[in-house]
Amino acid sequence: MKYIIVGLGNFGASLAEKLTAQGNEVIAIDTSMTKVDHFKERISHTICMDATDEHTVQGLPLQDTDVVLVAIGEDQGANIMTTAIFKNLAVKRLISRAINPLHEKILQAIGVDEIVHPEEETAERWAKKLCLTNVVDSHELNADYSIIEANVPAEYTGKTVREINFRRKYNLLVLTIIKKKEVKSLLGKTRMEEDVQGVAAADTNLATGDILVLFGANSDLQAFLKLKKGEQL
Repeated sequence: MKYIIVGLGNFGASLAEKLTAQGNEVIAIDTSMTKVDHFKERISHTICMDATDEHTVQGLPLQDTDVVLVAIGEDQGANIMTTAIFKNLAVKRLISRAINPLHEKILQAIGVDEIVHPEEETAERWAKKLCLTNVVDSHELNADYSIIEANVPAEYTGKTVREINFRRKYNLLVLTIIKKKEVKSLLGKTRMEEDVQGVAAADTNLATGDILVLFGANSDLQAFLKLKKGEQL
C-alpha cells in the first residue's frame, strides 16, 4: 500500500519506518531538513516541504495514495490547516493526530476518517491496523502471534462459524463475536452498544456489522485479511 505521513516527530517517524519495513511505499514529509535527512535511509521517500501550502500539496501523488496520516503534534494550527487541505483534496482515507479534546472536536468537524492519540496508542499498533484490511483493533502477543478485531467480510454475512470453518480454511481461531445491539436510555432515546457474545459457538450466525475476534499467526491473519482486489474469500 501507499502512504503519506506528515510530521516526523517520534510517532510519525516510527510509524513511517515500520510501514516501510513491512514493504509499503511511504512518503514522509516534514519542514525540518535535518529530520528529512536523518530518516531518508529508513523510509521509502522523505520530502522537506510545508504541508500547509495547498499549491505544494497538490503536487503529491494523492490519487495513488491509499492513506494520508497527519502526525504533526507540536503545532496544532499546522495540524488543522494540513488536515483541512488534504480533506479538501478528497484523499481516499484521512487520519489525523489529536493533541487535546478541543482539537479532536475540530478534526471531527473537518471530517477526518479516524483520529490518532499517540499518547495512548503505539506506532506498532497503528502500523498493523493500517496494513490489514478491515481491522478494527489489534493486540500483538509477540512477534509472531496476535489477536485482532475485524469486521465480518460481506461474503460471510448470513453464514455460521461452522460453515466458514476458520480453523481448517485459514488456521485461525474465532475467540468471540461482538454484535451490535440497540438499547434504550431512561429518556427513551436509542443508541447502539457492542455486545460481546462470549466463547464463539459453531452455530453462531454472522451478520453485517459484527466484529470477529480472531487469534492466529500474523502470517495467517494477513492471508485472511489482506486480499487483493477482485479476489474472493
